[in-house]
Amino acid sequence: MTTDSASAEILALSQQLLATIDRGDWEAYAKLCDPSITCFEPEALGHLVEGLPFHHFYFQLPGSPTKPAKQSTIASPHVRVMGESAVVCYTRLVQKLDGAGSPITVGAMETRVWQKLNGAWKHVHFHRTPL
Repeated sequence: MTTDSASAEILALSQQLLATIDRGDWEAYAKLCDPSITCFEPEALGHLVEGLPFHHFYFQLPGSPTKPAKQSTIASPHVRVMGESAVVCYTRLVQKLDGAGSPITVGAMETRVWQKLNGAWKHVHFHRTPL
């Protein structure tokens, strides 16, 4: 696999991962992630979170049964493939409805690390900082 095709695959997997988050699809999200995933994100209040249980909580929150509550777009991506590992950095733009039902866009800077394990790319670490 060339670096360009690996970069395209990582970018596609990252967009797929965000789509699973947007639609609240825990099963699909968990399949893309390694069970030992780590992260730094605002919800963790500055702590390193290890494993999937912390994230599972957010997938269990109620949402709209008829349509996704939000849509994520990857803007200005940069992918670096390093053999069996890859890092993708981008700005995530999230379109959603505010409390009054009006559309808004919020953003975050995200870095996601992928590792090829048993022939498949798995999401192993991320860092998210709101804009």
